[in-house]
Amino acid sequence: MDAIKAQVTRQKAKGFRNNVKPANLLFILSDEHNKRVTGCYGHPMIKTPNLDALAGRGTRFTSAYTNCPICVPARASFATGRYVHEVRCWDNAIAFNGQAPTWGHRLMEQGHHVAAIGKLHYKESAPEVNGFDEEILPLHIVNGVGDLMGLIRDELPRRPGSARLGPGAGRGESEYTHYDRSIADETVKWLTHQAPKHKDKPWALYVGFMSPHFPLIAPPRFYDLYAEDRVPWPDLYDHDRRPRHPFLDAMRKCLCFDEPFDAPMVRRAIAAYFGLVSFLDDNIGKILGALAESGLADNTRVIYSSDHGDNLGTRGLWGKSTMYEESAGIPMIMAGPGVPAGTVCDTPVTLADGFPTFIHALGAKTDPRDQGLPGASLLDIAHGHVPERTILSEYHAAGAATASYMIRHGRFKYIHYVGMPPMLFDLEADSHERNDLACESAYRIVLTECESRLRAIVDPEAVDKLARADQQLYIEKNGGKEAILKRGHFRYSPPPGAKATYF
Repeated sequence: MDAIKAQVTRQKAKGFRNNVKPANLLFILSDEHNKRVTGCYGHPMIKTPNLDALAGRGTRFTSAYTNCPICVPARASFATGRYVHEVRCWDNAIAFNGQAPTWGHRLMEQGHHVAAIGKLHYKESAPEVNGFDEEILPLHIVNGVGDLMGLIRDELPRRPGSARLGPGAGRGESEYTHYDRSIADETVKWLTHQAPKHKDKPWALYVGFMSPHFPLIAPPRFYDLYAEDRVPWPDLYDHDRRPRHPFLDAMRKCLCFDEPFDAPMVRRAIAAYFGLVSFLDDNIGKILGALAESGLADNTRVIYSSDHGDNLGTRGLWGKSTMYEESAGIPMIMAGPGVPAGTVCDTPVTLADGFPTFIHALGAKTDPRDQGLPGASLLDIAHGHVPERTILSEYHAAGAATASYMIRHGRFKYIHYVGMPPMLFDLEADSHERNDLACESAYRIVLTECESRLRAIVDPEAVDKLARADQQLYIEKNGGKEAILKRGHFRYSPPPGAKATYF
């Protein structure tokens, strides 16, 4: 593995640009995929042959992160190439609505065709507002307002629908599995019938799947791949081993996923999640097969990633919303013409790197107005460019008693909580983040340097105040706190044509 990594020459020159040939770009984004539950990332049990093959003929990024571990803000950062505090889409109610240009807008301005199929999770608008020539089967925030209860952070409300995660887990079909099949089918049709029509300039196709997002219900063919009594038990799951921190304690009370879990439920939930990952992989295989059959594979780059991960029971946490690797870390795999094959890249990257990657990959010109964006082309990074920057993830949404921020500084991950103790992990020595070093005197200098690096790109306290002020305006706009609490919350955004169930 070290020999493979050494093939990538590390270059730090500013303005580095790898002169790859312009080509089409197919970007596949899943929802809530814990990168560790992928064969090419080292999981001993999971069956992901199509993603593994994609990584085998391309570049796998080991240190990829979401810019926010929850759907709407993560997707806004991906679309605009801006950090959450810049675009001010803080949570699952304040969604992207054209308030900043996207990579799609820039490509459309230069005559490239840009299409989207599946989940976007913006505020529903005309496709051109969102940065697309066409949207097929789009999923946007519920009823144009999204998850209003997530706006309430002064006194975190308990979300009772979360407690249905365990009891509902198992084998079967759900609205999401049906939706994902439709997304795969429409993508195959588009590659077969529409893509060949766009020959003048490279096209960009975004495909957004739901899996493996809960409900944790996996089709029998895939659920049965994983015997319940053989799936791994979550790390640090037992109550006496779970880390205690005021941010995590408040989140567990609000997002009460784990309250009804017993051992059989835990194993069913993990088996179902594994099944959904394999189901996702199978759908991706169908798309990649259609790409090859259409004769477009040699002129199309493919990128696979996810909007965020899933804690999957680790530390007694489920869902996303934390800065641990299971939640904030994401898979990122790229393959195709000009992409180094069979390589592994350790340089930290984020979803915000998608913006310059689309521009670079299609051979478009960089707009001078985008010079200040924090991202860098994944094509450049795969070829050894190491951007001089500090990557950032932040969280201001459901279950957050205060704002949280995460940066990577070499081998260290630093997590900053406004008004609460920070966390520090040495990911080389402690990849599973079991040992918080923040209170150890030997790491005071590292802790200080990490905080300084964070404050160089964001003012944590000022941004926390700004987020809360924006959220309060949305609360008032939607009838006030009591009206929102009375309305309740939904477990997940329904696919097109379905209605949300409130709790």
